[in-house]
Amino acid sequence: MIIASPLLKTDALCAGYGRSQVLSGVCLQAPRAGAIAILGRNGAGKTTLLKTIAGELVPMSGEILFDERRMNEQPAEVRARSGIGYVPQEDAVFAGLSVRENLQLGATRQTDKSGIDEILVVFPKLGARLGQVAGTLSGGERKMLAIGRALLGRPRLLMLDEPTEGVWIGVIEEIAEQLEKLAATMSVILVEQHLALALRVASHAYVMDRGRIALHGPAQQVRDDPALLRYLSP
Repeated sequence: MIIASPLLKTDALCAGYGRSQVLSGVCLQAPRAGAIAILGRNGAGKTTLLKTIAGELVPMSGEILFDERRMNEQPAEVRARSGIGYVPQEDAVFAGLSVRENLQLGATRQTDKSGIDEILVVFPKLGARLGQVAGTLSGGERKMLAIGRALLGRPRLLMLDEPTEGVWIGVIEEIAEQLEKLAATMSVILVEQHLALALRVASHAYVMDRGRIALHGPAQQVRDDPALLRYLSP
């Protein structure tokens, strides 16, 4: 995948935890509008990749370029202010705070608080839960809240780690529809075990295996590649 002016680019990116290297030479690009999917079995390095881009992990080597600006040494808060939004797989909301308070925290950098109303249009279910403690929400509602709170930071790139994990099937479709709408206007990186959803939302897919990009291409091409099942099987 070659993009003339990608919003995000990683080049030969290596990262891990302490002396344990997880990522090895990862190269990918994300467009200024559109979604890419990151696929792979558990332990392939998908979450480590997102954490490294978000600034939670410091790269061992390689480069992270966001809008042509090197981000390797920038702390997570600087990356967030630059427009990198990240919704982690777990602990993505403040469980002891209400839905309203979670959204207000997401909107702290906004001078116009109308953004919260915009989120309630995207996820109407949250409107009836504003006073409810976030930790008592269903799995799907917590995912909606986490995505909504991230969007209130006005990101240019939104990275989502397993946004449908633990979500009732009836809510998965609602989340998928909103992700498709978001991808029409902004850059989205989607790590998702729900293969059909990921390849439906994304126009391009990267498949990871043992910390490397083992397969990549247009979503339809990756879907039809016989090697895909080998890289996804336990």
